[in-house]
Amino acid sequence: MKSSKPKFNRIAIKIGSSVITQSDGSLNDSRILRLVEDVAILYKQGIEVILISSGAVAAGRSEVIPSKKTNIIAAKQIWAAIGQVKLMSSYQFLFGKYGIQAGQLLATKESFRDRRHYLNMKNCISAMLENQVLPIVNENDTISINELMFTDNDELSGLISSMMDCNSLFILSNVDGVYNGVPGHEGTELITSIDEDSEDLDKYISSAKSGFGRGGMITKCSIARKIASHGIDVFIANGTRDSIVTDIVRRKEVPYTHFVASNKIETGVKKWLSHSDTFAKGAVIVNNGAKDALLGQKATSLLMIGIIRVEGFFMSGDIVRIFDEMGNNIGLGKSQYDSKKAEQNIGEKLSKPFIHYDYLVINEKNKNSIQI
Repeated sequence: MKSSKPKFNRIAIKIGSSVITQSDGSLNDSRILRLVEDVAILYKQGIEVILISSGAVAAGRSEVIPSKKTNIIAAKQIWAAIGQVKLMSSYQFLFGKYGIQAGQLLATKESFRDRRHYLNMKNCISAMLENQVLPIVNENDTISINELMFTDNDELSGLISSMMDCNSLFILSNVDGVYNGVPGHEGTELITSIDEDSEDLDKYISSAKSGFGRGGMITKCSIARKIASHGIDVFIANGTRDSIVTDIVRRKEVPYTHFVASNKIETGVKKWLSHSDTFAKGAVIVNNGAKDALLGQKATSLLMIGIIRVEGFFMSGDIVRIFDEMGNNIGLGKSQYDSKKAEQNIGEKLSKPFIHYDYLVINEKNKNSIQI
């Protein structure tokens, strides 16, 4: 557990659809103004802020009623195209009143799949911050469909905060945080602090989702725990409360759930890989000797001699999952061979490892549960 107080030199703030849209789906301009005021105060104090804002699809939905022949995917693309313009217009106008230039960055899962694209995006946001331009990030819903979609913007905010080495991530929703039961029911209390030793929260959390968003509290908690394990403090709080972010930064007594950052330090590559499971193109099955080496305390690369089977098609440089003979997911990494060459060299002693340790991430949960 990390004992030091959270730092707020660079923070990411995720604003959920439920926070900035009204019941009919239209943008809640007064709420957006309150949030902009909150961010402007932080900005003037020299705190670097990255916004991850939902609301585009919801904003567009109130503007256009698609024809009956338009399918739901196309309808969402239309709403996103219209709503994103409305959303950014509101942000630019309101931030402009505080002398803050805001810039838009639209991302898809594909932006994080390739290491080069990932670094290009990181360099873009870094340049914006260096030039006092406030980055506002959203998923590009006009082209992100089905398997190309993030779970929701909670996932995107986790990726951005990890990529940009933020001190803290604020996930703003329409509830005060994580409760140990149904909010409002007798005996239910807000869980104010969660660390890596805290019990599993699934039994407490409702699977219900907000009206205009894709994510629920289960997703938020999953993302928060993962990001906290990377050394980033995460706060789940109520974005409909005025000054909620500045109050937390000032350490005032306001309701929220704090996921305490661990002391674990990871390289940029390891952070990228830890979020890359959904990008994996194939898999390899390793023998018990390779499994024991990978799960041991010493840093080890995965060698071809330890691989007994190759599954799927992948190219050199693709992300590949690693399983043991019992089907346990050991981890994943960036392959130095394509699937054809890997299959041709199963069990061979080669000078170049299949996955170098620097590009290898071990499943810690699996490591703790199956290591002998």
